[in-house]
Amino acid sequence: MVGVSSGSLSSAGPRSGPSGSSAAPLAVVGGRLATGLLDVTTDLGALDSQGFWAVVLPFSGPPVCARFADVRPARPWPGPPWVGPAADAWTTSLDRAAFEAGVEQIRAAIGAGDVYQVNLTRRLRAPLPAGPVRPDVAALGAALAAGNPAPFSAVVRLPDHGVEVASASPERFLARDGRRVWSSPIKGTAATVDDFLPKDRAENVMIVDLVRNDLGRVCEWGSVHVPALLAVEPHPGLVHLVSTVEGQLRPGLGWADAIDATFPPGSVTGAPKLAALDHIARLEPVARGVYCGAVGWVDADRQQGELNVAIRTFWIEDGHLHFGTGGGITWDSSPAGEWAETELKARRLLSIASAPTPGTEPPAPDQAPVPASRHA
Repeated sequence: MVGVSSGSLSSAGPRSGPSGSSAAPLAVVGGRLATGLLDVTTDLGALDSQGFWAVVLPFSGPPVCARFADVRPARPWPGPPWVGPAADAWTTSLDRAAFEAGVEQIRAAIGAGDVYQVNLTRRLRAPLPAGPVRPDVAALGAALAAGNPAPFSAVVRLPDHGVEVASASPERFLARDGRRVWSSPIKGTAATVDDFLPKDRAENVMIVDLVRNDLGRVCEWGSVHVPALLAVEPHPGLVHLVSTVEGQLRPGLGWADAIDATFPPGSVTGAPKLAALDHIARLEPVARGVYCGAVGWVDADRQQGELNVAIRTFWIEDGHLHFGTGGGITWDSSPAGEWAETELKARRLLSIASAPTPGTEPPAPDQAPVPASRHA
């Protein structure tokens, strides 16, 4: 569903980007540090050419594929620590009343037979602190790695191209090894295993069916299967239900075809996907940007790569730090419960990214309040 752009390659240059940062381009993806930017393109077909690529696919906006010359194992962050916005500076695109009203509207649409599930989200934002040294998204990535380690974490810093992303994603969107492709959607979130509801399992099974259909568009007939269904995965501060769907890519097809068939990820849209996207556009007052897109890496020479679902993800834009949170809405959803889930997902990450309020001790990550009641 992503249009594959025919944008030409642009070579890297030393100029300072629109963000005002002069930091050198880099990416930390797949446990590797990539430096020495060669070129940047919006053409997803380049991912089947040559070299090592860092990839950012915004939910809304053109893709960014950056090829790097030097790739080596990632190392501890050598720079100054992250200093984030004040903990009480965050605002939200949807306050509690608006978010809960959106849940009710989705439930009405489900009752009318329009959709089965819609992922509803809100964007949090806070101004970056002023000072002689601009906050570095790579330092935020290091703070997230220490405070909220995640299997599909990623940092991409391309200031000349307006891309500054730090992701602590727990979710695999799309991986490839030769012709084998697979996805591991997360649907179902709770504080403990005992807190899962029938709704969580229903959400997951719906999205597994959607991902099976998406991969079936580009995979060999009969090759798509589900090797894992409703597996429980623990993550810092919560647990998830995770399933895996995989298949064999048809000969002659590549990354652009696989992404076009599967993006945006089913776990952050809903089912049916096109109908869910219509509801998202109507109910969410601001575009998602990077949030709910994908970030990761591709080794074109080896026909390997892995893209996350860009949840638990921060990005810098227009002098602000941004973060998204949300959840899948089904008929069994309760407005209060869905709002609480958005807070659960955001709490730990915001405590890491925010500076403590002057004169107070920073709260433990799992007890920090979510400053999301102020409407932007």
